[in-house]
Amino acid sequence: MAAMKGKGTQKEARLERLKAEIATYIEDRPGCSAADIVAYLSNERKMRNHGLTARKIGYFIPRHMKNSIGFKLDATTGKRIYHAMG
Repeated sequence: MAAMKGKGTQKEARLERLKAEIATYIEDRPGCSAADIVAYLSNERKMRNHGLTARKIGYFIPRHMKNSIGFKLDATTGKRIYHAMG
């Protein structure tokens, strides 16, 4: 079997598309939760093959987008409410 020579460009492209889609959604609708983001991406943007869940989005945003998206905790439900920073 030959060694793989790729540099992960498809993985990077998916990561960048996911970042762009999340940022666009949050800028258009501040005050949304991770479940709202997943519903939009899965149903409206047809990103069903990405295996997105609210839990994955909750880990993804602080890890990859902490400089552009912030969140507050909703005291009544305990959910994170996301908003664009800046």
